[in-house]
Amino acid sequence: MASSIVIRRNQHNIRCFGRTLVTSTHHHLSSLLNPSSSVLPSSEMLTRVSDGLIPQSKPVVSLIGQKYGALSLYNRYLCTKPETPKLKNLIEDAGKSKENGGETDDSSSHQQQQTDQNARKSVRGAPVSWLSFFLLLVTGGGVLYYFEQEKKRHIEGIHKASTAVQQGPSAGKANIGGEFKLVNQDGKYVTDKDFKGNWNLIYFGFTHCPDICPDELIKLSAAIDKIKEKSGYEIVPIFISVDPERDTVEQVGEYVKEFHPKIIGLTGTVDEVKKAARAYRVYYMKTEEEGSDYLVDHSIIMYLMNPEMEFTKYFGKNENVDSLTDGIIHEVKMYSQSKSLFARLFNL
Repeated sequence: MASSIVIRRNQHNIRCFGRTLVTSTHHHLSSLLNPSSSVLPSSEMLTRVSDGLIPQSKPVVSLIGQKYGALSLYNRYLCTKPETPKLKNLIEDAGKSKENGGETDDSSSHQQQQTDQNARKSVRGAPVSWLSFFLLLVTGGGVLYYFEQEKKRHIEGIHKASTAVQQGPSAGKANIGGEFKLVNQDGKYVTDKDFKGNWNLIYFGFTHCPDICPDELIKLSAAIDKIKEKSGYEIVPIFISVDPERDTVEQVGEYVKEFHPKIIGLTGTVDEVKKAARAYRVYYMKTEEEGSDYLVDHSIIMYLMNPEMEFTKYFGKNENVDSLTDGIIHEVKMYSQSKSLFARLFNL
């Protein structure tokens, strides 16, 4: 603080000294041109100095001589002003600092050095440096990327699990299948026991069906041929009529031959057909009846029965030939593996 006051005062003195020289030179030239004019300051100026309004100071030039003795008065008039109490106190503090051998300057310098050291320490000893901040960003970004990838994998897994065709037996057995007694296309009564020992694929329909039944029987016929080619498994296709009033033995026999020679066609009385349909949880009902011309609304499902004539899996209308083929092959393989494992465990 004191050093700044001294600097400002010295700058002020330099400016005043310049103004003093300019003013003195002007008066000197005026006296040369006009000897009658006086180079001394006016009486008003002298009165202000004698009254103490302008404090006395040392002459700027003391060896100029009597002719230039007024230079000191010019200096006092142009370069001084009454000292205010605040300015006087600051000057006294500066003088005390000088008298104390520059202790204040040393103290200020010491404080400045201490401040710089503290600033350096605050930078070096900051709780988070640039390196640690960079490592934090890298680590945080890596963690976020990892969790985003895990989230995507989880979502993809859920999507695949929901859209993929589920193979293998379901948990527990559905109460589908049971005893039935119907007539085949040769006019002979057969029961569910006559089909044991073979894999059977059963479909319920009627011979007057305009489009759904033909499409499903074409798909069934293609699938059993493809299963034979790919795996060698023999699948017995069975067609059971849900229209016993119109589907006679002869009608059913002629109908199934149009699709595949191995399809077994079954029909019977109203009660016999109803019992079989109930055992397999098949829905059917007459619609749009106009005399003898009507349609039958029914379930569009194929039932895969194992050699024990137990329900294994069903296949709906949305299956194509390839998915039906692969699904049946998979079920047969799983059944064979479980049987062989059971036999090894019990030494059968």
